[in-house]
Amino acid sequence: METISRPNLPVYDYQPGEGPALVFLHYWGGSARTWQLVTGQLPGRAIVRIEARGWRRSRRLPGPYTLEQLAQDVRDVITDAGLEDYILVGHSAGGKVAQIVAAAPPAVLAGLVLVAPAPPKPPATVTPEFQEQVLHAYDSDEAVAASRDHVLTATPLSGDIKAQIVADSLDVDPEARDEWARHGVVQDITSQARAIEVPVIVIAGENDHLEPEQVLRGNLLPYLAKAELHVIPRTGHLVPLEAPADLARILQTAIPAALEPGRAREAPDSSRYGL
Repeated sequence: METISRPNLPVYDYQPGEGPALVFLHYWGGSARTWQLVTGQLPGRAIVRIEARGWRRSRRLPGPYTLEQLAQDVRDVITDAGLEDYILVGHSAGGKVAQIVAAAPPAVLAGLVLVAPAPPKPPATVTPEFQEQVLHAYDSDEAVAASRDHVLTATPLSGDIKAQIVADSLDVDPEARDEWARHGVVQDITSQARAIEVPVIVIAGENDHLEPEQVLRGNLLPYLAKAELHVIPRTGHLVPLEAPADLARILQTAIPAALEPGRAREAPDSSRYGL
């Protein structure tokens, strides 16, 4: 996989292959390598993994770090990579960015995959007190570890992955880190979600405490015209790291089915993946 670094663009990894290309957007606190365990199980597939502005290898890029700027960055990367047929895959905050991109895509967008996404309508649990907790979730190694073990995950992780989560969460411009807690998490983008016309696959972790299935059913699915829901058993919020094989399997099987011409999606469908 080739790393592409250009002035005024987020750093992104590009792997040529069969399409539509999968364009991956990571969670708040993650990085492009959050997707490594998933993309490693998609041999031969065209893949783009974007490192969001202000995070890790894209830390050099100045603000603003708003959802709108991150969405424009995605459009610019898609143009730079020359993609003409692609599917957006957004996790958590990256899922909210993906919804904005999908509402007005820059090229031929075939579909949208939202993994434990932040919903377009902020749930009632997003209070000023919650925002304050999020604001300090990545203050130190200890704070990240506590968030990782008690909030973000529900399954055991290897020592290397645990260390990666801590390192990625701290390798960020402070302004980029704080933007999500202060503004992004409470921003209502229901108008953009309603404008999405492509098929959408929503993936939830059964034991996700941040974006549980009931929140996605109430605050996301009603705004999507063509959506189906898949739930991965026993998994928490960090689906790409907790259940990469299950997620890769959904990408390999559900996407072709969702894009099948004439498939009816009059109401959200729910199915469960995993062992």
